[in-house]
Parts: sequence; structure tokens; C-alpha cells
Amino acid sequence: MSTDTLPGTSRSRPRPTLRESLRRVASAAVTPLEVDDVLDVFHPLRSGAALRGRIVDVQPETDESATIVIKPGRDWAGHVPGQYVRIGVDVDGTRLWRTYSLTHGPRADGCISLTVKAIPGGVVSQHLVHRTRPGQMLQLEQAEGAFVLPQPVPDKLLLVTAGSGITPVIGMLRNLFSRATPAATDIVLVHVNASEAAAIFRDELRALGADGRITLIERYDDQHGLLDVAHPESGLAALVPDLDQRLTYACGPAGLLDALEQHHAERGLQLTTERFRPVVLADLGGLSGGPVSFADGSLVEADGGVPILDAAEAAGVLMPSGCRMGICMGCVLPLMDGAVRDLRNGALTVAVPGETDPAGVPIQTCISAAAGACSINH
Repeated sequence: MSTDTLPGTSRSRPRPTLRESLRRVASAAVTPLEVDDVLDVFHPLRSGAALRGRIVDVQPETDESATIVIKPGRDWAGHVPGQYVRIGVDVDGTRLWRTYSLTHGPRADGCISLTVKAIPGGVVSQHLVHRTRPGQMLQLEQAEGAFVLPQPVPDKLLLVTAGSGITPVIGMLRNLFSRATPAATDIVLVHVNASEAAAIFRDELRALGADGRITLIERYDDQHGLLDVAHPESGLAALVPDLDQRLTYACGPAGLLDALEQHHAERGLQLTTERFRPVVLADLGGLSGGPVSFADGSLVEADGGVPILDAAEAAGVLMPSGCRMGICMGCVLPLMDGAVRDLRNGALTVAVPGETDPAGVPIQTCISAAAGACSINH
């Protein structure tokens, strides 16, 4: 290594490399900006940068859903089908974080995809489905989640999905059938939707069924009524006679998953679920909610059974959030005064000025409800 002698000493120091020298020159040229600020404009997906993705395509699925195809930055570590990704979306000048399942297996173009259903009043989902255009940038985090198939894949598999619960499962199916030697697993998919028009991936799933790759059982609320999984004549065991021989994976709304968990537990069957919302207590102990005040002067009347995050957003308060499941910690804010209740287990968290930490007590607003008047620093 080349060295320079320090003046007045016999010690030496490493001579700057060419890369370091060029960076110093570039830094001087762009001051007061940083070199990385300039690189972010011209090469935002480079290795070493904050992980981002560029939208390359928006593909409508139904009137209220779309698949977003994203070119991720070079530091994207990949995923296992069934996992989810947390994305940051800039909406009207505010960055909001949400979590969506990845809906693909291996792609030759190196892109990733996620399919979003626009939720009435959903700021991010409505933006992604109806306003997003190719070329726009998103913030990304690495893929997470344990809703993945075991290896090797079992001989018999039952997949139960409802609504947008199909999104992680379609990634599993696409992966299984994109291999040089497609999976030989006997797969039954029970897919529940409010109506045929609302069914995401309907035609693709029907094609898999027509090819004999899966046995597709479609259920539509407006045609068949709500699915009662335990019903002796029209429930899950009637739809899938060899149910007891199959490993079951399920994703969908809480009511369906709760019923499946009870059903499978009573039969001694193994079940793996993926929830888009946390399991909350049915009995809230009679606790009422209360007013939640924020540092900007906002005041929200919050129900004792509703997450503070949801109550605040419904009142027009922009809140940080992520998975909305109590997992990612993206919604944490300091509770300065008052009490909140964890909707998953009933535990109370209390902040008392002068007694608890002056900076506040961190709470997850997506799983915490007001337990009386409280104040949050946001």
C-alpha cells in the first residue's frame, strides 16, 4: 500500500485510493449536497443505496385491484414465495408504509410483483391501484414472513383463501409450476370471494384447474352464501372429502381464519395461516375508549375496540404505519399521558407525566386502543 510521511514525524499514513480521491473531488463539486444525493437521482437502484424499487408496470386485475411490477435495487436479497414486503409510498407529499404479499415465483427479468386490492378509504391502496404509474419510485424493505411451504412439498396440500388472501398463495402456485419439473403435489384450492367480478386471478386459477394442475373449488357469497367451514353438508369436509390427509394453508379475513383454526383443532389437523390483521380479544372487559390528543393539536375520539392507528386515520390524521399486525414496529409512537390497551392480550400500558420516561412510553398504535383519555407525541 502506498503511504505518505506525516510532516515532522516518521509515521506514515495510507495514500488515498483513486476511488477515494475521485469521491473527494466529486463531493467538493456538488457541495452543499452529498455525492449520494446526486447518485440517488441518476442511479437510485445502485448497490449500497437505501433499498428502493422502480415501478415498471401496473396491470389491472379487477376494477378495484392491480398488480404492481417493481424493479428492486441491487441489494434486494430475494424472497420465498408466500412472504411479504414492506413498501414506502409517497402520497401527497407524505411517506406512508404498508405491507403486501409478493405474488410471484422466480422472474427472468429480476422484478418483483405485488397485487393490491383498493380498500374503501384506504389511502395507500387506493393510490397504488388508481394513481400509480410506471417510473415512480417506492421504498422497500427486505422480504419477511413464515407463510411458506415446507420443503419438500407434501404429497397432498389444501389451500384455503378468501379475497386478497389469494395473493401469497398465487406466488406459491406460480413458483411450483414454473419449475423445469413442475411439482407433482395434489393441490386443492378452495377460493372464496364476494362475487366472480371481485375474484383476483380468477382466469389464471381456472386455467390451472383446466390443466389438471390444481383442483379449484370456487365459492361466491352472492351465489353460494357465506362459507360455514364446519357445516356437515356444505362445509370444508364436504368440499374436500380427504381433508384429513392434507396439510392446510389458509389466508384471508379474520372470521374465516378463526373458524378454520377451531375446525382444524377439533379434528387434530395441522393448519398454517397468514393474517392481514392481528387476532384481537373478543372481550374487551367493558373498557371504553376516550379522546386521543396529538402534539399537533389534533383530537380524535377513539373507540375502546379500535386501534388508535385506524381511529386517527379515519379522522384524517396522517400516521406512520407498516404491517398493521404488531410485527414491524413501523407504527410506534410515544405515549405521553394516559393509558392504552393491547387489543391482542388486554395488557395496559400507562404513561404518567413526572413518573414515566419524559420522552414517553413507546406503543404500537396498530394494536393499541385508547383506555380513557391519552396523549401521543406525533
